[in-house]
Amino acid sequence: MKVVSFMQVLIHIAILYGFYRLGVWIQQALSLSIPGSIIGMLLLFILLVTKIIPVTRIEKGTTFLIRHMPLLFIPVTVGVMEYIDVFRGKGSLLIVITLISTILVFGIAGLVSQWCIHKMESNRLQPNRKEYSDE
Repeated sequence: MKVVSFMQVLIHIAILYGFYRLGVWIQQALSLSIPGSIIGMLLLFILLVTKIIPVTRIEKGTTFLIRHMPLLFIPVTVGVMEYIDVFRGKGSLLIVITLISTILVFGIAGLVSQWCIHKMESNRLQPNRKEYSDE
């Protein structure tokens, strides 16, 4: 990875982290029950949709994080082992529920991603196409 590209990735991740910290600050300042990470993500989403912040400001950082996401789950998985007491008794039910919900999330996320990609490709291939026909 080039030094310039590496610095861009670090800056993009710093911007994402800034939104996380801003969301945590808002959550604590207003004593909200919504987690600060969700508030920060919603703020970022609103700014991206309104094009106040262009996607290019965070694109390389988000691509880097998504590409290395499986590594980010290792600490969480190890952390779950500290709560092994929770899995005694009805723990097998929790495991089944977790597996089913994970498969559902993966499946729905995959379908939504494929739909978005298909939509973007069809718009790119037909830029002069009218969305609504007068016929």
